[in-house]
Amino acid sequence: MQPAEIKQTLLSCEFFKGLGDKEIEDITGICRSSTCENGEFIFRQGDFGEHLYIIAEGQVYLERSIELGTRKGSVVIENLGKGRVLGCWSTMLNEPHILMSSAVCQRPTTMLTVKGAELRDIMTKNTDLGFKIMEKLCFLLRDRIQAAYGAMEKI
Repeated sequence: MQPAEIKQTLLSCEFFKGLGDKEIEDITGICRSSTCENGEFIFRQGDFGEHLYIIAEGQVYLERSIELGTRKGSVVIENLGKGRVLGCWSTMLNEPHILMSSAVCQRPTTMLTVKGAELRDIMTKNTDLGFKIMEKLCFLLRDRIQAAYGAMEKI
């Protein structure tokens, strides 16, 4: 993806809406574009995570495998499409993290990849931006936790 396409993807992303041009430009500089095919995993539950992903095009299931006594299974936590964000959030807190879910493409998917430590660096240099992102992160994680609990009730 060209820088202009990356910027447009960030501007249309739920997580980065409302940020200023300079803030978006700074984040554009740390984004890398990648693609995955239908059925390919972006990451797997139990892997070490250090990236965030912004879906530019495509469809991704966020899944969790669980064992609750005799009850085992996998559930789809969310079906994510264009403009949605997923990945390892604790890297923004400078903490290592093991991924608690898997992300599998449901059709060919183009995404932006951001290393959490690089985004954290931008956030610590611009604390106003850092606050805005952490505020959005709180709402996103609240929604993701609610979706996970709802999905687990189906097992």
